[in-house]
Amino acid sequence: MKIVSLSGLDGSGKSTQIELLKSYLQNQGRKVFYFHAIEFGLANKISAFFREHCLICKLFKKCSMPKKEKSMTKAGKIGIILRKIFLGIDLRRFKKLYKKLEKEGFDYIISDRYFYDSVINIEYLNNIFLPLEKGELERDFKDYKSPPTPLLQRGILTPDIAIHLETSPENIMRREQKPDQGLEYLQAKKILYDTMAPLWNLRAIDGNRNKEEIFEEIRKLV
Repeated sequence: MKIVSLSGLDGSGKSTQIELLKSYLQNQGRKVFYFHAIEFGLANKISAFFREHCLICKLFKKCSMPKKEKSMTKAGKIGIILRKIFLGIDLRRFKKLYKKLEKEGFDYIISDRYFYDSVINIEYLNNIFLPLEKGELERDFKDYKSPPTPLLQRGILTPDIAIHLETSPENIMRREQKPDQGLEYLQAKKILYDTMAPLWNLRAIDGNRNKEEIFEEIRKLV
């Protein structure tokens, strides 16, 4: 069974390409399992649980929580520590899932985001890049050259095909559906991806083209 992962900025077109790849492989008679590292994550599941079982909502019969949770761009030290712990747990959970799917005869796991993206998110939240109100970055993110903490990467199953969809933050923000975090957030995370993707041997694909051209390149890799 092969793992194909697609990493990249929020709004870069990963989900579109994953859907195209899923349909293509299934039409070839392959048994495919769709995986989303963030949705699979324990942190996300805990958040969803509290949103579903909110005590205030039950007592007052009125929900004060937004229907769509905003993307996280800041976190305290405890929050970051918990995310690191959850990542370790998620990696062990994924290994069990992998063995289960292998026994069930799946040919592919195609991952919309992967644990590399989880590491990127933690690195961002770890106060490396903290957007200020006046629209500046606390530090010059172009100076960032350090790889992520080795402990964050330990235990990640290496995909058979790992793709980094390189899409310009400016192009993403011009799209009809764009991330709510804003341009500076995407610019900062782009530097993280550009720095770490080569360390993880992610295959770079230009995501600024139309979806058909992008998919044709991905199809040839798979």
